[in-house]
Amino acid sequence: MKRDRSGKIVATVGPASFSPDELEKLFLCGVDVFRLNFSHGTHDWHRSVHNSIRNIGRRYDHNTTILADLQGPKLRIGTFAKDKIILERGDIFRFDLSPVPGDTTRVGLLHPEIFEALEPGSTMLLDDGKLRFEVVKCDAEHAETRVLVGGPLSNRKGVNVPYVLLKIPALSAKDLKDLDFILGLGVEYIGMSFVQCAADVEKGRAIIKGKAKIISKIEKPMAIKELEPIIEISDAIMVARGDLGVEMDPEEVPPIQRRIINICHRMGRPVIVATQMLESMISAPAPTRAEVSDVATAVYSGADATMLSAESASGQYPMEAVSIMARVVRHVEADPSCIRRLEDDTQLPQPTVLDALCAAAKNAAEFSSAKALVLFTDSFESVVRCSRLRPRTPIVLVTESQEVAGQAGLCSGVSSILTKKETGEKSLEKAAKSLLEEYKIAAPGDTIVLLHPGERLVKLCQL
Repeated sequence: MKRDRSGKIVATVGPASFSPDELEKLFLCGVDVFRLNFSHGTHDWHRSVHNSIRNIGRRYDHNTTILADLQGPKLRIGTFAKDKIILERGDIFRFDLSPVPGDTTRVGLLHPEIFEALEPGSTMLLDDGKLRFEVVKCDAEHAETRVLVGGPLSNRKGVNVPYVLLKIPALSAKDLKDLDFILGLGVEYIGMSFVQCAADVEKGRAIIKGKAKIISKIEKPMAIKELEPIIEISDAIMVARGDLGVEMDPEEVPPIQRRIINICHRMGRPVIVATQMLESMISAPAPTRAEVSDVATAVYSGADATMLSAESASGQYPMEAVSIMARVVRHVEADPSCIRRLEDDTQLPQPTVLDALCAAAKNAAEFSSAKALVLFTDSFESVVRCSRLRPRTPIVLVTESQEVAGQAGLCSGVSSILTKKETGEKSLEKAAKSLLEEYKIAAPGDTIVLLHPGERLVKLCQL
């Protein structure tokens, strides 16, 4: 199914959207990539959802795309004897390795890696940043802190330690079990959480062994220091603004989002902008104007995809959220200034044969007002190199690789058709004309452009 927009929509599946009927409605409303969040749900539940999504793809002759998002390490405090305490600004509070229930003076934090990394002056954030502490003194077994921002604190709240490199593997024991299950299912993308450096992605790649593409989630300030190495070794990137916004000042996040998108453009990596895009639609049938502007900004900046989290997973209006996001993406892409914004130096062709071919095909398609740029390839790299140039002409991927057809679902402007491989200029032209007519993408008399990187072919022809 070819969408009437280039930007892709990622939607998280959850209690509000997991039944076969609801998944089908989400697909018809515009979902391009279904996200399975392994922070929640059993393996049996995820298997059932996965099978339902694949069935929808078969029913509509569509190459569905699934992202399995790993939970990553979760840093949490222990419990309190009275379940909850109240801390005031200026209080002295201790974190330590004792499992004994806490009180108003201390609580257990059973993560020795945190204490190893802390130093006086470090900041600790609890409960998604609602409480803030400054480390006064610390050693390998405890940290004495001063409360900078107080409030209620209850059992097992999350802990963030910004700007500190924690010697914690990006893949937890739970992640490794989930990963083994996920690779057995067969998904297109795996989301890696808690990425702090390129070495974290390398470890994931060694385990995954090419069975899926890796999306590195940029959610830690330490990752910002190694952005280019992380992006270079990843297959795609997610700007996870929720966690970034906890550990960084909020005004720092928009420039970082833009910077990440620009680097992804230059390197040819699909990029997703995620978190709180239509947050109010968890409980309201329409978004705020600020949320609409947020989605629009991501599109103007050139993100391949925008993502819904709780809006589609647990919200009251999942279909409406997808429909509105699709409308915003489509409307912004129709703005001539959107095209101008995207034509910058991050998308200039690089001095390679592949980029030269993609650029030639893009120019031929645009100057001839072609209906489609037909890309014949079984290579994911060829798809992303063509997509990164953001041709105004829709890219129709023709491939015999089910794997690449699914992976292309994340790439801006790309739809895919699965068919047997053709070789030779005449056979390629005949196949392209037949497929475009069959799928009603072009009609007799329309101009199309053929691109076959393997045969170094760029050809302009007419149906």
